Amino acid sequence: MLGNVDLILITHGHGDHVGDVKELAARNSSAKVYGPAGLIATLTDLGWIKPEQGVRFGKGGKVQPFGQQITITQVHAEHSSEVTVTDPETKKSTTYPGGEPAGFIIEMENGFKIYHMGDTGLFGDMKLIADYYKPDLILMPIGGHFVMDPQDAAYATKEWLKPKFVIPMHYGTFPVLKGTPQEYMAALGQTSTKVFPINPGDKIEF
Repeated sequence: MLGNVDLILITHGHGDHVGDVKELAARNSSAKVYGPAGLIATLTDLGWIKPEQGVRFGKGGKVQPFGQQITITQVHAEHSSEVTVTDPETKKSTTYPGGEPAGFIIEMENGFKIYHMGDTGLFGDMKLIADYYKPDLILMPIGGHFVMDPQDAAYATKEWLKPKFVIPMHYGTFPVLKGTPQEYMAALGQTSTKVFPINPGDKIEF
């Protein structure tokens, strides 16, 4: 169970990423919901978030939800984004536009930078993102099928991103997401990047 939530940051419209946003936003009415402009518009139209809670911004845009303490920059992700709603009575589903998928660079006041990649496949501008923003910690999808598999993720890590730390994500939640942290680390081989395959509830300090 989560405690108080200060900020909700969403990368795209798929159910495993926005399925809890309505409840979270309702429970934490003072928390703003930040995300791609088209997605925030759809969630507002659906009544999942209040208009005053939603903050729309685009790729390359920067927001500072708490002043100088944190700067969040939206960056590219190679994926899809749509919001599918199923009527509980008729079981009929309706799909709405979810804007463009995104990732985020989250920079702390002390200079530490986190790159949440969102759901993504390989794309060459990962190198640009690494060169320009120089993230310290990357949250990296490795499951395959809808996102990078362990081999793709290892290539991006070694050749383009070269971060200090990686937390693997987006694996094992659906049968098709077969990639594992062990496969990722094996594909990575000898590297200075430290990989933390954490489990739900685990805590790490950097």
